Amino acid sequence: MWFKNLHLYRLHDAPDADAAILESFLAKQAHRPLSGSEARRIGWCPPAGRAGTQLCHELQGHRLLTVIRQERLLPPAVIKEEVEERAEAQEAAEYRKLTRQEKLTLKEQVYEELLPRAFVRSQKIDLWWDTRRGLIGINTSNRKRAEEVLDLLRETLGSLKVTPLATNTLPMRAMTHWMIDPSNRPADLIVGDQVELKTKGDDGVIRARQVDLDSDEMFKHLESGRMVSRMALGIEGRMTFVLHDDLAVKSIRFDDAVIDEASQQDDGDDPIARLEADFSIMAHVLGVTADTLVQWLGGEAQAGADTPSAA
Repeated sequence: MWFKNLHLYRLHDAPDADAAILESFLAKQAHRPLSGSEARRIGWCPPAGRAGTQLCHELQGHRLLTVIRQERLLPPAVIKEEVEERAEAQEAAEYRKLTRQEKLTLKEQVYEELLPRAFVRSQKIDLWWDTRRGLIGINTSNRKRAEEVLDLLRETLGSLKVTPLATNTLPMRAMTHWMIDPSNRPADLIVGDQVELKTKGDDGVIRARQVDLDSDEMFKHLESGRMVSRMALGIEGRMTFVLHDDLAVKSIRFDDAVIDEASQQDDGDDPIARLEADFSIMAHVLGVTADTLVQWLGGEAQAGADTPSAA
């Protein structure tokens, strides 16, 4: 349940649905196994897994939802090989070349035949909904997957207006300034040992791990015009993470103090109580961290405002 990644979204005109109403909405879009003819499916499932049946856990304004995304793995190369074999056999039997349309029809037939036999890959994705801050955070490294979860939530609620969280200062610009001039860094910011540098041209990308970001070598790269597209950062007593230029927060590691606080909670060996205790502590840290990020980056950009420049 502890988030590893976070894509943040601002919720506008939040739907008026308490936890009980939301639970009933979620049940209508609950997960069910893929049928033989389906390539993919996404639906809500209990965050506690087999230990519970509740689809929404809400504690102090923080909601935890979970989806299961399933898809059948049918590589295009497998389909292509089967189509070619069947096409060659048919052409040999009929002493003629198949038309393009006939091959397309054959490809559709092969896909429909092989799909039910394809392996199914399942992925769980957690969603944190901070009703007080009006924020939604999704635990996935892939923004496309995050958008799929939001689409499901929108379909579940009937409407949902969200936009990616945006700040007045672009992360790329802020991170570059923090590396060039350490005096520009916020007092509570901890610089890590990982960075990615990009240029506007075609000079490639420089990725470095376990390096001193304040070294002369890093400074020379920045002097040449490169900008920071991702950077390892931390907040003492809360968490470390890698901030990306699209404000995605990845590779999250919660501070030992946070984990210790969670482990000291008395759950009576109840898996639901354990889940909710962990989530309550984690959600508080995520909320404060989101506030801190926005503060570091010059405040939240208002809807309709001009997009800040990266230059």
